[in-house]
Amino acid sequence: MNQQQLVSRLLKPVVFIAALVPLALLVWNALHDGLGANPVEAITFETGDWGLRFLLITLCVTPLRRITGWQALVRLRRMLGLFAFFYLCLHFLTYLVLDAFFNLGYILEDITDRTYITLGFSSFLLLIPLAVTSTNAMVRRLGGQRWRRLHKLVYVVATGGVLHFLWLVKADLREPLIYMGILLLLFLARVPAVAQRLAKIRAPAGDKKPAAARQIAT
Repeated sequence: MNQQQLVSRLLKPVVFIAALVPLALLVWNALHDGLGANPVEAITFETGDWGLRFLLITLCVTPLRRITGWQALVRLRRMLGLFAFFYLCLHFLTYLVLDAFFNLGYILEDITDRTYITLGFSSFLLLIPLAVTSTNAMVRRLGGQRWRRLHKLVYVVATGGVLHFLWLVKADLREPLIYMGILLLLFLARVPAVAQRLAKIRAPAGDKKPAAARQIAT
């Protein structure tokens, strides 16, 4: 096992544990009266915020792989995406159980009357098939091309999530605008011309060898 393989094998459990830290802190604060005057609002905000953060981190994987050439990053993408889904499930369940108390009439009224809830709920529904089809077995069943087409919905989900946050906030717009800026940069990084330039960053200046030759040389 070479050094890169060893690092990638160790990185996955480290990232997994790190991804659970926000939940651990939330539980700690809940048990020690650290959620402020409105605990339900605090839980709703924290779970939604971390769900959106993990969604954007997941979208960062491909540009970072192109820049660094570190293929092991791709192994983290599925796990990061599932953590985004996990936190957004907690976000929705907090609303469903602690805020709406399973009152379907109240929930339907909220979805139809409040645009930011309509958008957030729609984005969450679109994320469900992506989580369900994230396994290797589902990739084989759908076929690579259909699976990739389906998972392009993540861009719609991320856009909906950012707009949901932006329309929710009434005063300090700095954080949702930061997320919007990051999302726009991630979209820009996927433009073919930009993606090619990112891939060239890792190549030493003046190195004209093909990528395969450079890998053999190193």
